[in-house]
Amino acid sequence: MTQVLDRPVELKKTPASPAERTARRKALLEWVAIHSLGIAGALFFTLPFVFVFLTSLMSDSQALSRDLIPHTWEWGNYQRVFDTPGFLTWWRNTLVYAGLGTVLTVVSSVPVAYALAKFRFRGRNLSLMLVISMMMLPPQVVIIPMYLFWAKQLGLSGTLWPLIVPMAFGDAFSIFLLRQFLMTIPNEYVDAAKVDGCGDLRTLLKVVVPMAKPGIAAVALFQFFYAWNDYFGPQIYASENQNAWTLSYGLESFKGMHHTDWNLTMAATVLVMAPVILVFFFAQKAFVEGVTLTGVKG
Repeated sequence: MTQVLDRPVELKKTPASPAERTARRKALLEWVAIHSLGIAGALFFTLPFVFVFLTSLMSDSQALSRDLIPHTWEWGNYQRVFDTPGFLTWWRNTLVYAGLGTVLTVVSSVPVAYALAKFRFRGRNLSLMLVISMMMLPPQVVIIPMYLFWAKQLGLSGTLWPLIVPMAFGDAFSIFLLRQFLMTIPNEYVDAAKVDGCGDLRTLLKVVVPMAKPGIAAVALFQFFYAWNDYFGPQIYASENQNAWTLSYGLESFKGMHHTDWNLTMAATVLVMAPVILVFFFAQKAFVEGVTLTGVKG
């Protein structure tokens, strides 16, 4: 009786050739190089925020030292900032300026961008060139006549309305960005809606706007960031009325009052930056998608 034993077949590994070893070594070095550059870039942009945050939690004496880590975590610094007279008013004014200005900009820019992207009319290219030329016009060039109009003629000096009301008439950069995004939407969708009996306005609201949400989100974020960080406009129109100051302008005054209290200055800076960072964190997907697709078709 013959007993057959099943033995696993031993496969001898073929040694890698010099070309394969070179390819593996090259791939490993590329992986290390790419991730090292990514980590270095992340640290380059992150470390300043970490430094500001850690300094905001230091005591008054430690903030003037070379220490990088707080000995005691002074969370009460944020409460001291909020207790500063006028800080909550600056916060409210900034929310009104950024929020209302963003809504007005989007509502007024979408129809203009839709007309430039989908309508065929005489002078369309000239209109687009005028929009682009307005993007190249520095605001400092027209600030004197604009100030004379809003402050002297309408008496709105000391308020934020000279900054909010013009946003209801569109923004050149927002119109151009939306127009580029709307060009990526196939005309067949617009034609099909019109065949079904939709007018231009209904086609815009029911067909184009839902498909253009990433572009609209990108424009809204750009405008919100601009209004939230705007320093030049409030300095021109609202500097004489402290109740109309925004956070960007009020932070300069706060720094002047607490020029040696770096912990409080950094705490106020964190409170000013936090909303912008949170908004971008939750909307970054739509923002990146909108910005990316605006250059697909010209």
